This record gives sequence, structure tokens and C-alpha cells, in this order.
Amino acid sequence: MSFTNEQLERYSRHIILKEVGAKGQKRLLNGKVLIIGAGGLGAPAAMFLAAAGIGTIGLVDFDAVELSNLQRQIIHFTKDVGKYKVISGEETIHEMNPDVEVVGYREWVSSSNITGIIKDRDYDFIIDGTDNFPAKFLINDACVLNKKPFSHAGIIRFSGQTMTYVPGQGPCYRCIFKNPPPPEAVPTCKQAGVLGVMGGVMGTIQATEAIKYLLGLGELLTGHLLTYDALHMNFRKVKLSHHKKCQVCGENPTIRELIDYEQAVCEVKK
Repeated sequence: MSFTNEQLERYSRHIILKEVGAKGQKRLLNGKVLIIGAGGLGAPAAMFLAAAGIGTIGLVDFDAVELSNLQRQIIHFTKDVGKYKVISGEETIHEMNPDVEVVGYREWVSSSNITGIIKDRDYDFIIDGTDNFPAKFLINDACVLNKKPFSHAGIIRFSGQTMTYVPGQGPCYRCIFKNPPPPEAVPTCKQAGVLGVMGGVMGTIQATEAIKYLLGLGELLTGHLLTYDALHMNFRKVKLSHHKKCQVCGENPTIRELIDYEQAVCEVKK
């Protein structure tokens, strides 16, 4: 693969990094990242992945853009209100970087379709940009069963958290959060509120993890939970352990098929 003059200029700040170079930029252009949820987390993640030149970005979201989304979902604009998020996201990405192929999936992820979506383009890395426990457990289990790395994140109020799972390297989401809480046990973002920039902070970290994974650089957030308290501007990195009795990635897993849990919305571990 050779670069055009436009690509050499567009990606010049990557190419001059000795850790990236032309070879690394080619990896990014050949990379495939699936983002599930084109909202507060998925929007900034998609923007930075597109800017970085990720060759294929999958966007999964069933919803249409609402005016209340624009406080944090920076891939959408006022003119996009009423438009499906996967279409709005694709248009914005193409305006930013025509090198990127966007694959839109206007679907709710469920046990019946998530594996097919993951396998559709054989995505290299998955980003969980969802806002509810059932989807997060579903994404975790699907990635573990299909041996796919993924980045989890959650935001609410002024708090955020994120961790990365890589097959064979540390715990999965279910190792730490065994099962979803009962529906309505946790307030939703709609009920509790969320500072708009929280999605930008955590979503950008998720994009960073995807890029580092594709490039094989540095240390990922495997085996760690990174928490962020915006009010006190405090990051805390907590070491996590793999649970040998984990229901999905343990020594004797009991979960061999995907589960659709009853809906609950938004979470973050204190």
C-alpha cells in the first residue's frame, strides 16, 4: 500500500512519530474498529478514530438524533436532529476523512445479531459506547466468546470509568461486575444527568486504546479499571484480577450462549 500526497500530508504527524511511522499508519488504514453506540462515548471515539485514519469503522445504533443529544454527542449537529445516528455519523466521518469506510448497522444489539455484526467485517477491536447494563454484558460476553478485544466505558454525572479486555490478558467485564443490577436499581443519565464533556474524556481514551492495540504500542488498560472524577480532576487506576470462576472467561465457564437481560440504563462504579 502506498500513500497519496494528500495522505502523506494528512497523516504527517503520525508518520514522523518513530513509534508509528509509515508502517504504523498503514496498519491503521487497514484496521477495522466496531463502535457499538453512536452517542456520548461512541461519538468522540468515532471522530478521533476517523481522524487517525482507521480504514473501516462500524457504527451500531438504532436511534435518531435528538436535540438533547447535542450537549455531548459531538458527531451530530443541529441539522441532524431527526436523522438516524448511523447516517449522521457516517456523513460527519466522510466530511472529516474520505479515506474511512463507514459501515452502518441501524439495529439494537441483541443475542441474535451481535455475533453476526462482529463477524461481518471481522473487526479487529470493539468499542462499547452503550449506556445500559444489558448491552454492556452482552458486548462483553460476545467479545469473550468470539475472542475479540474490546474497550468498556461508562459515564454518569461527573464520573467515568473504562477498562480494556484482550483475550488471554486479564479479566473481562463480567469478572468485575458479575451480573447486571436489577432494572431501575441505578439511575439513568436522563434521570441523574451527565456533564457533556465526560463522554469526550472517556470516549477519547477508548479510541486511544483501539489505536494502541492496532499499532501494538504501549500498555493497554488490561487488568485495570481507570476511573475519573471530573469535579476533583482525579484519575485513579485500580488493578483488577482475573476471576477463575468467571461465568464466561473462567476455567469452567457456564455461559456458552448470549443472554438478553432486561433493560436498565447508565452505570459507573464508584
